Amino acid sequence: MNASPVIEKAPKVGETAPAKSGTAVTFLRAKLQQSLAFGTLIVLVIFFSIASSNFFSWSNISSILLATAVIGILALGTTFVIITGGIDLSIGTGMTLAAVMTGIFLVNMQLPLIVGVLGGLATGALMGFINGVNIAILKLPPFIATLAMMLIAQGLALVISGVRPIYFSGVEGFKNISLGTIIPGLPNAVLILFLLAIVAYLLLSKTLFGRYTFAIGSNEEATRLSGVNTRKWLIVVYTVAGLFTGFAGVVIAARLDSAQPQIGVGYELQAIAAVIIGGTSLLGGRGSIMGTVIGALIMSVLINGLRIMSIQTEWQNVVVGIVILIAVFTDTLRQRRSAT
Repeated sequence: MNASPVIEKAPKVGETAPAKSGTAVTFLRAKLQQSLAFGTLIVLVIFFSIASSNFFSWSNISSILLATAVIGILALGTTFVIITGGIDLSIGTGMTLAAVMTGIFLVNMQLPLIVGVLGGLATGALMGFINGVNIAILKLPPFIATLAMMLIAQGLALVISGVRPIYFSGVEGFKNISLGTIIPGLPNAVLILFLLAIVAYLLLSKTLFGRYTFAIGSNEEATRLSGVNTRKWLIVVYTVAGLFTGFAGVVIAARLDSAQPQIGVGYELQAIAAVIIGGTSLLGGRGSIMGTVIGALIMSVLINGLRIMSIQTEWQNVVVGIVILIAVFTDTLRQRRSAT
């Protein structure tokens, strides 16, 4: 069977997959989406600055950046998954399990710092690998496969920790992973986010991995018929996403100086919302690392602003839910316009 080589249509430079109406049109739409997201971020900052005099203080800005580091790292990994047309609901509790395992390695087993951190990263990568196998080999729907992993990770975090926090107070240097300052005034957690964003950008725009990620999301069957082992690359995508989840687990544990066995619940929704707000399509084939970072900042500013205005947690959840609905509805409109 002769099939058009989809891989040649995947982008060699940049992060936006070509739409049917042409690469130039898609590029402009992606830039417009990023501009709208950035404009939304500016509007939110101005609004909350007017609503509360405490919002624009340096301590609060630092808190926003630290919160963005965790959401942003999770969102970076999720970007790869959503570009393939998949979803990962396990990143929140997966982050928790990675943090708990880091605590087990460093506190309970008293392993060297670097070994414990690598163990936490490996935990995230292993969960991603299992997700990838379930989806690519066993052909489970991504929603079901990652929902099951979400519950498994949540249960394991509680069982392994004994439903008690694991404190890192005796582990020298661990806290500095997030709260230290290699660059004066900039917490290391934020620096890690920026560095991982650069790595994610390079992976998505400059490598074969990125081209296949876009190609699978655009048309998985055509990509397979063109000779690409789509099963293998889907497993790689989910494993990479899991590695980012492991990074988030280590960062949040270092930020809190403890592994809290229930803290990750709900983070997956914030990360997915950040990705969609940033312009990545839920149907796959299009995405942007820069847009994801902007989306993560929007989510962090929104949540922080609501808290600093003393909005009750219940209403914060309502607002975040509405934002997610708007983001998905906007993505649906973009898809309809692209199809016409």
